[in-house]
Amino acid sequence: MDSPLPTAPLGRYIRWQALIAIGGLFLLTLLLGVTAYNVSTEIVPERGGVFREGVAGNPQYINPLLCQTHEIDQDLCSLLFRGLTRLDASGRVVPDLAESWVGTPDGLTYTFRLRQDQFWHDGAPITAEDVLFTVAMLQAPDTPAVPDLTELWRAVDVEMVDAQSVRFVLDEPFAPFLDYTAIGLLPKHIWQDIPPAALISSPLNLTPVGSGPMRVAQFSAEMIRLEPNPYMAAETPYIAALEFHFYPDYPSLYAAYTKGELDGISRVLPSDLPLAKERKDLQLFAALESVYVSVIFNLKNPDTPFFQEQPVRQALLYGLNRERLVAQAVSGQGVVADSPIPANSWAYAADLPTFAYDPMRATRLLDEAGWIDRDADGVRDKEGRALRFVLLSNDDPVRQQLLEQISADWRAIGVQAVPQAVSFAGLVSDFLAPRRFDAALVTWSIRGDPDPFPLWHSSQSAEGGQNYSGWMNDEADTLIQEARSTIDRNKREALYDQFQRLFLEDLPALPLYYPVYTYGVSERVKNAQIGPLNTPSDRFATFPDWYIVTRRVPVNQIVDDPVE
Repeated sequence: MDSPLPTAPLGRYIRWQALIAIGGLFLLTLLLGVTAYNVSTEIVPERGGVFREGVAGNPQYINPLLCQTHEIDQDLCSLLFRGLTRLDASGRVVPDLAESWVGTPDGLTYTFRLRQDQFWHDGAPITAEDVLFTVAMLQAPDTPAVPDLTELWRAVDVEMVDAQSVRFVLDEPFAPFLDYTAIGLLPKHIWQDIPPAALISSPLNLTPVGSGPMRVAQFSAEMIRLEPNPYMAAETPYIAALEFHFYPDYPSLYAAYTKGELDGISRVLPSDLPLAKERKDLQLFAALESVYVSVIFNLKNPDTPFFQEQPVRQALLYGLNRERLVAQAVSGQGVVADSPIPANSWAYAADLPTFAYDPMRATRLLDEAGWIDRDADGVRDKEGRALRFVLLSNDDPVRQQLLEQISADWRAIGVQAVPQAVSFAGLVSDFLAPRRFDAALVTWSIRGDPDPFPLWHSSQSAEGGQNYSGWMNDEADTLIQEARSTIDRNKREALYDQFQRLFLEDLPALPLYYPVYTYGVSERVKNAQIGPLNTPSDRFATFPDWYIVTRRVPVNQIVDDPVE
């Protein structure tokens, strides 16, 4: 019998196989590590996340025909509704729901063509009938829309050319007309059974259906949640939802942010700014608003005839240290104003005369006008009348500081301004509208077209108009009328240049400063930015580019839109 072949122990073969396997894993790991080391990666935006912003107050009318007087309503309407046109960052009119328009040379007829494939939030198509319906609601005699809107639209004839085109015919040329076509449209199929008089009371104001980039997903007494409009062809935002959380006032917003309740502060007040600047987790953005703050005089008040004297008005402006007002009272959140037209407007004239702080010149002007402190009581007088008056403002804390500093500056040149604070509503209804005031600190908002007619044309000096000063100047009236009836932009700029110079020569009001709007956003929100603003609601113009969620990908896999 043959001898059996020698055999190696079984455990010996198992050990060799294990060593080979381990060696293979080691080499594979080494190879992957080297590959990973040589492939660069980058963090890119990812869709998702919720942006929570705090706002002051609660929505009243989420309706484009009613939202002009309430800031949170304006914010919501800008996101939920669209008009035929919109205003760009410089206040110029550009297409929105309309793809184009054609105007006749005489400025009387405008024909708009709507874009194809535009839809309401519920998926219904947008047509010319929605345009006609919205205009009819504005033209109705019992509509509750603001008078400025209704007065304009009642003077316009509108007709449907076809399902996607409308034509407007004006009684006379009106250059600012295109600004009015930026008002958001209402969907006829939603509102057609609501009479115009019931616009304010309709529950539809709290369940808005629009055509804007966002639509309402949730609404309660504490917040409203907006999500991207799936029927809009524009770029879908990275952030999945935008929530507005309602707080009683602006001071509450910063406090809520410090508690971690918010990602954004809709308005950072000057009083909160020093603390806000110290936070490393808060990005602050600032932009000039289309607004100016001024002191207006009641030129028709028999108790203050000195306001009718041009040298007195000039002296009061030279006697104001406006640089210090801006630096101290509003914490630097403003730019000294030198025109009744905002500095970011296309009509602003950049080389206007200025009134630098010059108390010596102010004193000389008052002396030459016969206003001298004859009884040594610190207040100038003439013909038995003291240069003393009441200076009104609303009861906002910043306004109180402004009143105190203005009064102190004027006291130094022998003028006594007695500060008096009232509620904002009371300032307008009890003092300005009935013309029962001496002087007042007011804010004028000039959104879009800078037409000064409502504020400074003499026809608006009667009760019911906004020319509260009662300024009546024939040359100014002519310039204003020509500018608003001239379609040529270059000619309008020249006319407004003349108007601004005439205004500064006569000084029916004292321009103080252009406010700066300050917006706060958490550092966890990336690529947030704002540009020039017509209104604070324009801060969301770049919202589609903001993001919260990110992911890491190899650089060679990055495309133009990595999350599509």
